Formats: sequence, C-alpha cells, structure tokens
Amino acid sequence: MKVVFAGTPEFAAGHLKALINSHHEVSGVVCQPDKPGKRGKKLVIGPVKEVAIDAGLEVLQPAKLSIAALEQLNFDLLVVVAYGQILRSALLDYPRFGCINVHASLLPRWRGAAPVQRSILAGDSITGVTIMQIDEGLDTGDMLATKSFTVESIDTSGSILTKMLNSGAPLLVETIDKIEAGKILPVKQDAKDASYASKIRVEEGNIDWTRPAIEVDRLVRAFQPVPAAFTYLGNIRAKIHRGFPIDGAALPGSLIKLTNEGIDIACGDGAYRVQAIQLAVGKGKIMSPAELLNGRADLLKAASLFTSTPNDV
Repeated sequence: MKVVFAGTPEFAAGHLKALINSHHEVSGVVCQPDKPGKRGKKLVIGPVKEVAIDAGLEVLQPAKLSIAALEQLNFDLLVVVAYGQILRSALLDYPRFGCINVHASLLPRWRGAAPVQRSILAGDSITGVTIMQIDEGLDTGDMLATKSFTVESIDTSGSILTKMLNSGAPLLVETIDKIEAGKILPVKQDAKDASYASKIRVEEGNIDWTRPAIEVDRLVRAFQPVPAAFTYLGNIRAKIHRGFPIDGAALPGSLIKLTNEGIDIACGDGAYRVQAIQLAVGKGKIMSPAELLNGRADLLKAASLFTSTPNDV
C-alpha cells in the first residue's frame, strides 16, 4: 500500500522506520516546520525529517496540513503519529483508506495530548497503544488494533514510550496489512469509559511534599525525562530525576538523612529517596547522592527543607 506518513518527534520516527522497512511504499513524509535551536538562531530539524532525508523520501512541512499540500503525492492512506496538528475534516476522507493514528493509550482511556504522563500520574497498572481511524472528534475514532502491557513501578514516561514504540511499530505494519487485505474489523469506542489527558504544564511538576510518597514518585516518573519534576532548596531550584518511596516520618519536605544511597525527604505519608538530583548551581549537572556528598554537601544540612516555592535561608 502507498502511504504518506505525518509525524515529528522520536516516537514517530520509530514508526516511520518500521514502515520504510516494510513492503509498503512511503510516498512522502509530512512533519512540522523546523524550529530554532536553544539559542534561537540555527534551525533544528526533527527526528522524523532526519529519517525521511536518510531514506531519500520527499518531505513536506506545511504550516497547516491540507489537501492542497498533498495533491502532488500518490497515496492510499495517511498515517499520523504524534504529528502535532489536528487534521481538517476535508482531509480525513481524501485518501482511499482515510487516515489512521497511533495513539499512546488504550482508548477510550486518556484521549488527548498527554496520555502517557496522565496514565502514570493516575497510577494505572496497565497501558498500551491503540491504532485508530481518525474522525472529526478528539481521539474518538473506531479502534483498529490495540496492544497492552504492564506499567512497572520503575517505569517513566520515557520507558513507557519505548515500550509503546516496540509494540506500536510492528502493530502499525500489521494493521495496514489487514486494511489492504480488507480484513480489518473496526471497533467503536465506548464513550462512557473515556477520560481526557490534558496537555502537561511545566508548573504541574512542582512537588508538593505534603502528598503521599507514592504520589511524589508518580509525579517524578511521569515528568521524566522532560520537563522533570522540581522543588526548591532555599532559593535553589532542584530537579528530581529519579527515586522511590520508602518508610519514614517527619515534617513534609524536611531532609531525613543524606547518604551515598539516597537523599531521604519526608512526605505527607512516608518518605521519598532521591537518587538523581539536578541543582540550578554551577554547571547544573545531574548528581547521584554520593556526588552531592562529595561536591555540594554544604547545601544540605540537618534542618534543610524542600519546598514548593523559593525561600531565603
């Protein structure tokens, strides 16, 4: 089958690679316009564009995807994976087999922009990917295929996305095979089971130490690798990259102890052992507890208190 692929980030690039390596023909690739780098000067191309260029595929980067932008391409199906634009209704019926999407949740749970993070924050034990026919609603189209797996206690948004890519890429190829053979069996979503995964805001990563340790752990894992959960030590912003809940009791936010094994911080219920921290001082590198002890132990004292707002100490 001839397909056009629309996507932008690394997660999408993995699915594009699977299509390129399949017997299906990728007629062209659509991705978001290049964005300025960190210093706002040189434009940086995204992972999908890199894969497309390496494969010698035609790349389109319209500000807004439309039928006019695709008319030059000969294709039967539009495949969308983390593209970053909502498709106009006129475009949905333009390809012979319409448009399909790889969504990072088990629909109808977690429709919307941030299904992986919301799943971890909610403490879901099971998640997965859904391949769906795109309609005019927000992730409301018929489901064509699903693949589920367990959310482990150490899983982060990054590791979940890796699992989803490993499951979703081959599932995408299999689904297109079935569409081409006329053997696909669409399943309607049950709206009563739907939930919405709103876009993640950076400020949501601000740790409230009065919450139970298990909730702090979910927040850290959901915001890893980006944008990272954070707290304040005095007036120093600190990103928490890794840790796990432990037993403990003290004033929420207070340092219980600092050893080579961890930075133990009291929560509203239990405590949280930090194993990777990044302080906004010096080079701001991510440090283990041992590195913190060796290099910046002066910042942590017995009375140290981690807070949700900066405080002079």
